[in-house]
Amino acid sequence: MFKPSVLALAVLLSSTALWSAFVDGSMSVTTALIRFLIAVPVAAVMVYAFNLVVRGNLGRSKPPAVPQPPVEAVEAGLEAG
Repeated sequence: MFKPSVLALAVLLSSTALWSAFVDGSMSVTTALIRFLIAVPVAAVMVYAFNLVVRGNLGRSKPPAVPQPPVEAVEAGLEAG
């Protein structure tokens, strides 16, 4: 269903509301759970964007190869000069 990282990030994003509901009692449980349910798709988008950035940089670890001129062109340049 959801990645564990998405659920962990959603808990982290809504941790103040969850704390207020379950520990302090200063917020209703319904409000805290609604905030958690809103945080789940937000966390999913954040994890997806992070994965796009990481995947995009994995392929760029090597610098592009510089094409070498043919040997005949190098030898012709030495003879002409």
